[in-house]
Amino acid sequence: MADMPAFDYHIDIPGTTIFDGTQAMKGYALNKMCYAFNKAENREAFKADEEAFMEKYGLNDAQKEAIRKRDVLGLIAAGGNIYYLAKFAGIFGLSVQDVGGLQTGMSTDEFKDYLKSQA
Repeated sequence: MADMPAFDYHIDIPGTTIFDGTQAMKGYALNKMCYAFNKAENREAFKADEEAFMEKYGLNDAQKEAIRKRDVLGLIAAGGNIYYLAKFAGIFGLSVQDVGGLQTGMSTDEFKDYLKSQA
């Protein structure tokens, strides 16, 4: 069945935002900004003036508000890709496991234990 030409490969996982082409287009500016955080000078520029840095990359109002609130789940809904958002989260000392915990409603330690139990 998965080899059928019109098969929908998306799996509906309640509470999960699927990063697809639509989300990629929606989050282009946000992901481009987060990619810039690979450079220390950009991380410092963001910390010095977040509003100017967001304007420089053309974030929309929803993305800006999620940045201001440090709302990683809101950033995912606004088109953020977790691999780029990890750069943003890292500025504030958050790991991908911290974000995984947020997504699942678990603490970071609970999420890590869950991951270990799935191995």
